[in-house]
Amino acid sequence: MPKMKSNSGALKRFKVKKNGAIKRGSAFRSHILTKMSQKRKRNLRNPQSVASVDENRVKKMLCKA
Repeated sequence: MPKMKSNSGALKRFKVKKNGAIKRGSAFRSHILTKMSQKRKRNLRNPQSVASVDENRVKKMLCKA
């Protein structure tokens, strides 16, 4: 049986924390930021965690399931 291949795009976007939660970056941070308020940009800076309904899917892509 061949080795499981992890999704290389998912490896670049997600990290698994020690408690098993999955850390992700925020969307809407790449361009056209001039019309966005400072408060919204500041809140998008912080890392988010993946929703519980999507955790199994992401762990499968990372070969951590």
